[in-house]
Amino acid sequence: MSKGQQLQDPFLNALRQEQVQVSVYLVNGIKLQGVIESFDPYVVLLKNAITQMVYKHAISTVVPARPISVQRAGPAAGVGTEAD
Repeated sequence: MSKGQQLQDPFLNALRQEQVQVSVYLVNGIKLQGVIESFDPYVVLLKNAITQMVYKHAISTVVPARPISVQRAGPAAGVGTEAD
């Protein structure tokens, strides 16, 4: 599992499980809002009035409407950076 996935998957999964409202900012500045319905290594399904498939490479920032607790597993848990 890549270093990015060690943070990304638990974060997105917590948002999905708790059905937290999120604002998703795209690299072109567009703001999308909704609840994360599902995700895979390449896309996020964002549900509001409709379900939108958003490619991860187009996402700049994901902002939850409320604080969440993210549980990470593995030896890098709690470590902010590590040498490559």
